[in-house]
Amino acid sequence: MPIYAYRCDDCGHAKDVLQKVSDAPLTVCPSCGKESFKKQLTAAGFQLKGTGWYVTDFRNNGSGAACSAAATGKTPEAPAAACPACPGSAAPADAA
Repeated sequence: MPIYAYRCDDCGHAKDVLQKVSDAPLTVCPSCGKESFKKQLTAAGFQLKGTGWYVTDFRNNGSGAACSAAATGKTPEAPAAACPACPGSAAPADAA
């Protein structure tokens, strides 16, 4: 549930309220009782940075970096040890 910031136009009382998106906005100020309590426009509390997540990330017990490198066409610095999702990775030989 999002947190909305409210402020009264008459008395200046400010309050953060945890509400559902479907809840009606509050209009009555809890401090002065007047119907001048309005929702404020605030900035988002998170930022998306970086290149994002891929289907192959963290999929095969630690070989996710090698898998994502293979999926993007870049060659990893160290070869992946038997990553079935990565083309060209060498599977270990059976010690029969």
